[in-house]
Amino acid sequence: ARNAPPNLEDATYITVADGKTITITEEGVYVLSGTAANCTVKIEADKEAKIQLVLDGVTITNDDFPAIYVVSADKVFATTTENSENTLTVTGTFKSDGSTNTDAVIWSKEDLVLNGKGILTVVSAKGNGITSKDDLKVTGGTLSITSALDALEANDSIAIYDGNITISSQKDGLHAENEDDDSLGYIWIGGGTLNVTAKSDGIQGTSFVQI
Repeated sequence: ARNAPPNLEDATYITVADGKTITITEEGVYVLSGTAANCTVKIEADKEAKIQLVLDGVTITNDDFPAIYVVSADKVFATTTENSENTLTVTGTFKSDGSTNTDAVIWSKEDLVLNGKGILTVVSAKGNGITSKDDLKVTGGTLSITSALDALEANDSIAIYDGNITISSQKDGLHAENEDDDSLGYIWIGGGTLNVTAKSDGIQGTSFVQI
């Protein structure tokens, strides 16, 4: 069930476009496709809203800002469709959004789940690959991350249930740390395949790591 195909019956279809910020404010399923430069999919929804982004052959290359930026929601799913190839890249140094240090190709303030049956490639030339300021879960799909800083980063936890994950990081491969709560900042791995190459720690959970 964790990696079931998305229900597209009532989905909204979005084609990414150069220089555009695509803002999602309502709960639902959104299918992303197309190729664009300096495009951000921004989620700014109700705190109880569940959002599913279905990546169906989408390529976004940005200079200095996340390709997917979650400001508010209950939970966001990024789901790759079967056999699809999706690539999200940020080539330069990240700029902040006001006081928010938006320093990852996928940056989420809320719970983030990565799943699906396709391929997601994330390249971060100057920053983190995928960051959640809450919980980060991987429950399926093929994920390839190349990053200058941490590849997978979370404040509260990283949990991997399934999937094929390949990481090349100039810092940590997986990094979970919560400066305000010592019981958080943990990593749990219960399935999947990981191939991690990191200049610093392969896996760092500041409270505990369980495999």
